[in-house]
Amino acid sequence: MKKLLWIGCLSYFLIGLAHVVLGSILPVALEHYGKDYSQGGTLIFAQFAGFLGGVLLSPWLNRRFGKRGGILIAAALLCVAELSYMILPPWGWMFVIAPAAGFGFGMIEAVIGTIIIAAIKDNTAVAMSRLEVLFGIGAMVMPLIASGLIAAGYWRLSFLVVAICAAMTFVFWAKSSFGELDHVLGRRNSDELPGNAQTAEVPVGPHPADVKKSGSLYQGRNLALLVLFVLFFFLYVGTEMSLANFMPAILIEKMDMKEAGAALSVTCFWIAMSVGRLFAGYIAEKFQYRVYVLYSCLASVLLLMVFPFANQIWSAFLIILLLGLAMSGIFSIALVFASKLLPGTEESTPSILIASGGVGGAILPLTTGWSLDHLEVNQSAWMLAMFAVGLLVISVIAYQWQNKHVADSAT
Repeated sequence: MKKLLWIGCLSYFLIGLAHVVLGSILPVALEHYGKDYSQGGTLIFAQFAGFLGGVLLSPWLNRRFGKRGGILIAAALLCVAELSYMILPPWGWMFVIAPAAGFGFGMIEAVIGTIIIAAIKDNTAVAMSRLEVLFGIGAMVMPLIASGLIAAGYWRLSFLVVAICAAMTFVFWAKSSFGELDHVLGRRNSDELPGNAQTAEVPVGPHPADVKKSGSLYQGRNLALLVLFVLFFFLYVGTEMSLANFMPAILIEKMDMKEAGAALSVTCFWIAMSVGRLFAGYIAEKFQYRVYVLYSCLASVLLLMVFPFANQIWSAFLIILLLGLAMSGIFSIALVFASKLLPGTEESTPSILIASGGVGGAILPLTTGWSLDHLEVNQSAWMLAMFAVGLLVISVIAYQWQNKHVADSAT
């Protein structure tokens, strides 16, 4: 199990690199092609459309090729796509490559997230936050590398870094043995994984056995909760990807920063993300998932509301660091929170929520790119704050919903 977790961490490191590489070099890439931020937003939209396709098709590919086979297909596709990015093809071809890259890292994220949540029942939040730490490190390192390559005039080699990591991930998954889990990872007709049935939170909804008898995983209260979390992940991933991809552009427009220096803002954001994720799982297990998600969303709203008033580089970077800490555990803890609230759906809920995040990661950056071209830069920043307000409202509803269920169970 430890070996599986560590190779899963390597895969999440790759996903972190792939998520932000395009945003890290976006200003200089748009300058190279003579395009504006709206076109950049459209390119990011295309990549996350591919991400969504990878998440949605992963169950079918898993059934046909097994989980290990699915990951190998995704890693190979991502490697080829990043090498294609590197040769800087005509602009039109970028809209073919972007969905292929998104499909690759989207499928890897969906498959590994499902495996970990289904297989590790004790301290699930700790395991997921460990994966997210490596995601954060990848997303932190990539802009740092890109900044140096931009300064040296070799920014296109940023894509080569991701391609090499994708090739390494392919080799590790192809050659590694996981003991008794090898059969499960290679099985083509079933996605079930072994694990204990313990949960860390009081479940909301019918017992798993009752769910199976009903013939549907999502009915009544379960369906309402699912819709609530689908909207939550749509807003969260869209907001995070808007920040990761357009933070350099916002700082360039707002403070006239150099492109290489502005790219470091994403590194600062992901440094804070990675540090926060080291502790997020333990904090969430101690204080309950719903409490962690609620206060993280509240802190994010406050910081995004303060950001438009930051007129100095040091104050902007301070807010970015604090924002990274505040948002660090929201994705992984909310993913575990939702899975625990919907018992019996651990195989399907993570994929659905990651897919909804993919939709948000495609649509909201598209909106952000448009706003940077047509609105004042601070208006774009306020729009991001409004997305975070939506997260806070949903987290309050989920918090009160579970409190009510706990009270009903006690009576």
